[in-house]
Amino acid sequence: MFQSFASTASPEQGPPRLAALRAEMTAEMLDAFLVPRSDRHQGEYVAPADERLSWLTGFTGSAGFAVVTAEEAAVFVDGRYRLQVTAQVASDFSPVDFPKVRLGPWLADHLPAGARVGFDPWLHTTDEIEAARKAAPEIGLVACDNLVDRIWQDRPPLPSAPVRAHPLDVAGETSSAKRDRLAKELRRAGQRAAILTLPDSICWLLNIRGSDVARNPVVQAFAILFDDGHVSVFSDPPKFDGVADHLDVDLHHWEAFEAALTQLSGPVRVDRKTAPLAVSTILSEAEIEVSWGDDPCSLPKARKNAAEIEGMREVHLIDGAAMVEFLRWLDDRASRGGLTEIGAVKALEGFRRQSNQLQDISFETISGAGPNGAIIHYRVTEETDREIRDGELFLIDSGGQYLKGTTDITRTVIVGEPTEEMRTQYTRVLQGLIAVSMARFPRGVSGRDIDPLARAALWRAGQDFDHGTGHGVGAYLSVHEGPQRISRISEVPLEPGMILSNEPGYYRDGAYGIRLENLIVVRDAEKIGDMRDQLDFETLTFVPFDRRLIDTDLMGPWEVDWLDRYHAEVRQKLTDRISSEARDWLYAATAPLPRA
Repeated sequence: MFQSFASTASPEQGPPRLAALRAEMTAEMLDAFLVPRSDRHQGEYVAPADERLSWLTGFTGSAGFAVVTAEEAAVFVDGRYRLQVTAQVASDFSPVDFPKVRLGPWLADHLPAGARVGFDPWLHTTDEIEAARKAAPEIGLVACDNLVDRIWQDRPPLPSAPVRAHPLDVAGETSSAKRDRLAKELRRAGQRAAILTLPDSICWLLNIRGSDVARNPVVQAFAILFDDGHVSVFSDPPKFDGVADHLDVDLHHWEAFEAALTQLSGPVRVDRKTAPLAVSTILSEAEIEVSWGDDPCSLPKARKNAAEIEGMREVHLIDGAAMVEFLRWLDDRASRGGLTEIGAVKALEGFRRQSNQLQDISFETISGAGPNGAIIHYRVTEETDREIRDGELFLIDSGGQYLKGTTDITRTVIVGEPTEEMRTQYTRVLQGLIAVSMARFPRGVSGRDIDPLARAALWRAGQDFDHGTGHGVGAYLSVHEGPQRISRISEVPLEPGMILSNEPGYYRDGAYGIRLENLIVVRDAEKIGDMRDQLDFETLTFVPFDRRLIDTDLMGPWEVDWLDRYHAEVRQKLTDRISSEARDWLYAATAPLPRA
């Protein structure tokens, strides 16, 4: 099994660790200390050696941070984790509703003027610290050593998994061509070099993959891309031994990175949203001009080429077949009673493994029965494992990592008979998914413009969901990839080749959760008459929705037509890829819907 079900939260360890951290703060004459979830690469998923927030607080979610003062220990989490954090931290910690409450204003409200707040400059971006300083001008934010690392006596070692070459026929472009393309951009901007700190950017640029972070096939490294296309990489050189012939880079140990920064000629591009603050500080102190700009790999990586898109299509059919086998099994097995959330996760991973192409799961499967489904990023453990009971909704959000692509799919199903409320809410969520799937829009439209389509049916009922509608997805890289997303705060224009999730939801605390998710790719839309050039979405995911939960009386005829066409395509694409038992189930599950 890729997935473990052991509980990693240790709330009972929080109070003594908090006391030890406060002792270090006193020794350093600090009034507060910041403990982020992120590592020096600003990753959502981090290696065990970087699980500082979890180690200190017990909170295991993939986003958040803590502020520890002499009197308070605040844990900032967004809407995905508000239920989870209360169950995982000791009473010494106080959850804070982020982003409603932000770091700077909180510091200004909770600390006196002149207070000193320590932070590790390798774990925070320039944007983060500048925003906090602007909002709390009378508070001093002070760069210092990492105080959590001082007290973490059994901290795991940094990862050192072997690096693998990523095949050219899957990548679709040589590393040298990518470097030349980006170097030309640097020259046009008058920049001599760019600093790369995101592992997925470095892996994309060099056509390599690794296993330094669970569920993400990335290599932890820093890199410098020069304006002539040359690249220097800073990591653990021995793990690159197997790809020496594949790479044309200078390899250095981690410790050489700071000195290398001081030897650069400016201007040097640094991404203020992703690079550690320490990078620009070192450059500035060496009197090297910093030129703020986006990571040069970010947009090219997001615009998938033809080979990457074809690979994603292929793995979604492999993954879709596994999902259909699982849903058929679930339909039978859950009805007999005794099946638990963990049992469902084990079965689904087993069906995915049958293809012999699964490299890993793309994230810890969210397997939530009944009220656990309302915990948006619920992780089932041996302590929380719950039976999937008759009359309850079951939400399963999962994905796979395959050599040719990354998948992410959510389906919510009913065991037994649904209530009318369940059918109504499920249908509203489904209407949101269909609205996004059917969207046509002019070039220049961003995810912020698309997001309301997913919420309109819920808004009409006075409802909403507390997460974005969609995130970017990598091609055998991170399942959460920027800069594109479908969100109220996303201003990045959508471009052909960008892959996103489409996942509206509805959550009733203590009762159930509903989320439905397909992956979609932006493409040039078919021309209609004399209309201007437009874009639309191609659906990549082909797995049926639970027709028992669909109330066609609430839907427009175009929505029912979309569903019938989608289900027909599911049958056409998967019939020859599944067992005869699953085929019978699929044909019943995708029969034409009744019309109002």
